Amino acid sequence: MLFTPRFSSPKRFDATRLQPVAVIDIGSNSVRLVVYEGPFRAPTPLFNEKELCGLGRTVASTGRLCDDAITCALSALRRFRAITDTLNVGTLRVIATAAARDADNGPDFIAAAEALCKVPVEVLTGEDEARIAAQGVMMGVPDADGIAADLGGGSVELVDIRNGDVRNAVTLPLGGLRLVDVTGGKLEKAGDIIDRALDNVSWLNDGRNRTFYAVGGTWRALAKLHMEASDYPLNVMHEYQLEAATAQAFSNKLHTAKRLAGIQGLAKISKQRREIIPYGALLMEKLLERTKVKTVEFSVFGVREGIFYSMLDDKQRAKDPLLSYCEHLAELYSRSSAHARELCTWTDVLFSRTDAKETAEERRLRHAACLISDTGWRAHPDYRGEQSLDAVAHAALSGIDHPGRIFLALSIYFRHAGRGEMEGETLSVRLRKSASKRALKRAKIVGAAVRAAHMLSIGMPNIIPDAPLSFDGDKLVWEIPKKHAELEGARLRRRFSTLAGLLDCTPEVRLI
Repeated sequence: MLFTPRFSSPKRFDATRLQPVAVIDIGSNSVRLVVYEGPFRAPTPLFNEKELCGLGRTVASTGRLCDDAITCALSALRRFRAITDTLNVGTLRVIATAAARDADNGPDFIAAAEALCKVPVEVLTGEDEARIAAQGVMMGVPDADGIAADLGGGSVELVDIRNGDVRNAVTLPLGGLRLVDVTGGKLEKAGDIIDRALDNVSWLNDGRNRTFYAVGGTWRALAKLHMEASDYPLNVMHEYQLEAATAQAFSNKLHTAKRLAGIQGLAKISKQRREIIPYGALLMEKLLERTKVKTVEFSVFGVREGIFYSMLDDKQRAKDPLLSYCEHLAELYSRSSAHARELCTWTDVLFSRTDAKETAEERRLRHAACLISDTGWRAHPDYRGEQSLDAVAHAALSGIDHPGRIFLALSIYFRHAGRGEMEGETLSVRLRKSASKRALKRAKIVGAAVRAAHMLSIGMPNIIPDAPLSFDGDKLVWEIPKKHAELEGARLRRRFSTLAGLLDCTPEVRLI
């Protein structure tokens, strides 16, 4: 069931309105503004900025937001409101979480924040925060099934997500800044505090053999450090996955290290965040021990995206986030979005044979590749392959795991670069080494098919539907009607031969 906070009745987006939408999140550690381009199922952030103010740093010990943190936060809010005015934002939502909720001077701070933001500030309860964070996870991972944990500066929200619904939700006072505060900066004291809090959550063992969705900046920093340590080829946090045992061992390394300075990649983590990382790592290790999950998956979607998701209409929420994003890219950047959609159907036959049957997920990824196959056409021909690969590999995609992302990037690479040899330490070489043999072969086939199709269609619609592919024994047959015969030529035949070769077939072009 979709969760909407009790205290508000948000307007639904009108799909015809394309004004930007913004969410300001006043958290216990950071104050962040995200401006989205419009009411899309998988929107691209137009602007994203945060200020690490540490509002929750002293709430546990003093009961109050400290003056310096308030000054920092209000300064950020003043700037954020000016940014939303500059970008002509149509809808602005402002939320506040644990620090403002728990502090004695929280109401005074909220009043000052509302004066600057010029809209009401929605102070989320712990339950609100947990359930909206779950909606954020489901926005990025539609089929999420497991325990989601959103770690902030003041609290951690734990949610059991199953079949698109929230079964259990709880908020615990175990945020990174709060733990630093209550322990006086002594990490060795944090273990007992965490254990006592987790003892009261009886349903944690429902996570057995499922997925742990890690949300929040501290855990994203942990993922970034693991990527650095393992020389991972991508720099994308969303849906980065680790086996639970691997994540547990790495978390243990982070919170038991005598000096974090020796950890590879630490320089890429902000100084304000470094202090909290050992506490977040300790909490993750203990949660993984109790939940007995199989996999840890990092999500960049949380409360802000949950707020956005709750504002979408039913039609937008029902869309596939990956295909929705790729269709939008095709409309913005390809020579013909209609031709991109035609490629999805035209290539279906290539994977119809029993020995090459694709799963539903593989078909979905192939269609995504077809949709964005022409979005890099404006780049210089000598660099289209590598530039397009880099753009796709690091795009703001959702609804796709990292193996799927690598397949998509390689498909677009082969579409532009053909079967040319990959050399050196380029991203294409590293991704190729990371891909499974099956995914690599499929990426080559998709790339070769799109290259061949463009020789006939020149990227324009209403041509390839008249020229279907088919199998005839060991032949791959391309039937080209006479009305398009003048587009047939030696280069088209060479590209078609490459495609047929990848399918272990003999090519045959038939003019009909």
